[in-house]
Amino acid sequence: MQNGLYVALSAQVALEKRLNTIADNVANSSTVGFRATGVKFEDVVSGIGDKSVSFTSPGDTYLSTQSGGLTQTANPFDFAIRGDAWFGIETPAGTVMTRDGRFTLTQDGQLVTLEGYPVLDAGGAPMQLDPRAGPPEAGADGSLRQDGRLVGAIGLYEFNPGPNFVRYGNSGVVPPGTPEPVVDRMAAGVAQGFVEESNVNPVKEMTRLIMVQRAFENTAALIRQTDASFTDAIKTLGSK
Repeated sequence: MQNGLYVALSAQVALEKRLNTIADNVANSSTVGFRATGVKFEDVVSGIGDKSVSFTSPGDTYLSTQSGGLTQTANPFDFAIRGDAWFGIETPAGTVMTRDGRFTLTQDGQLVTLEGYPVLDAGGAPMQLDPRAGPPEAGADGSLRQDGRLVGAIGLYEFNPGPNFVRYGNSGVVPPGTPEPVVDRMAAGVAQGFVEESNVNPVKEMTRLIMVQRAFENTAALIRQTDASFTDAIKTLGSK
């Protein structure tokens, strides 16, 4: 009887984690550059033979690799990545990876995010443009030109978020190690005047949310029933 209670509790912990990730996905279904969070669960077996009991692991979160759709904005400071790569930005938490390419130019010519974080080039240095030369023209490889002159290239990076990754803000991800610049820019590039939308399908996520909520409620009911049965058994045995 106690094993059944423990199994139900482990399932409830796992379902709560899935509820939180789905709710976060739904909340960011309109966030530019957002990548959905998934959870991977495994069976944890205690004991051997007929006495073995299978529990549900708390689960490890992982980042969806599916790209979001591109929306044209015609803003020369909006950039979207084509392929498997990330922009690098410098934040108080260090270098952060993001797919949100909504940038702007400061008065001193530094290319920054809407939050004011410097955008990095392939060498990891903040990008510096000529503030008097107007908006840059971007090539498919991320190279930037002003007045026909090459002034730099937006850094494209690759990294492995790993399990239980750490987010920064809404669409940023803190890399567990040093991200590597993308060398082969034939497989990854930049589209100027576009932004990448969230890859969350709100309809699917809401359906999942309802299913997980029902499973959570059923598990909670099972725990209450098991606890009541356990209490009744104690009362019965104690009265003899």
